[in-house]
Amino acid sequence: MTDHSDGNLPDADLPTRDIARALVFDPENRLLLIEYEAVRPIDPAKPDARGFWFMPGGGLEPGESHEVACRRELAEEIGVAEVDLGPCVAVCDGPFHLFRKPRFARERYFVVRLASDAVDTSRLAETEDNPVRGTRWWPLDELAASAERIEPAGLAELAQRIVAGDVPHQPLRLDWRNA
Repeated sequence: MTDHSDGNLPDADLPTRDIARALVFDPENRLLLIEYEAVRPIDPAKPDARGFWFMPGGGLEPGESHEVACRRELAEEIGVAEVDLGPCVAVCDGPFHLFRKPRFARERYFVVRLASDAVDTSRLAETEDNPVRGTRWWPLDELAASAERIEPAGLAELAQRIVAGDVPHQPLRLDWRNA
């Protein structure tokens, strides 16, 4: 158990949130990510560094499956209502402190391939806890080489593996970067 001196709850006392997210690819095999502003510095050596990148998605509502929640969240966040949801390719479970409401996140990640790169993020900011800085289609080589904070660790490698046609048959376990 970790106790946080910045006022966050000890990890054992965090509320649990079940979350569905999508690795959204466009026809050029770029990955769509959203940049958020963290509530605390993401690197103690750089106190002004607060941006981090995350996949579209969000929490399950009562009675929703991960698949239903993922489709709903994609409609809300990127304006894509009808998607073919691919397999669950990864999970990431653990305490996450970069959002305003710290949580023990139990995340499931699904593959989505869009027919174009046209998305509508006009409603994105109104659904989020943290300020949204923007969205970006990331070429996978740039994503893998980036010094930006990308959550969770291993996301770029997983995206490259999927694009190469090696879709995991069982979900891989990813981890937060001390988030």
